[in-house]
Amino acid sequence: MSNKPEYVALMIMGKEYRIACDDEEQDELIVSAQQLDVQMRKMRDSGKITGPDRIAVMAALNLAHELQLMKNKNIALSHRLNECLSRLTSKIDNILDKE
Repeated sequence: MSNKPEYVALMIMGKEYRIACDDEEQDELIVSAQQLDVQMRKMRDSGKITGPDRIAVMAALNLAHELQLMKNKNIALSHRLNECLSRLTSKIDNILDKE
């Protein structure tokens, strides 16, 4: 038996979008739409970019760039954590070997 998709209504720059979404992902989708709305309104209000299509593309590009920066930070932190864990493991092994 297949589940009917759930739809969530999102408001972005005063326009409603109905998006099919799994129930457990709706909260994250709403937050994402709110972030996009804030970005687009900032761009529109700055007056530097006109037209909803251009505003949407620039907002999406800014959010994608921010996501990429966070991914890069996550990778760097993961490497640092692995190095620290490796050093800690070596120290524990050295102490256990001495006993």
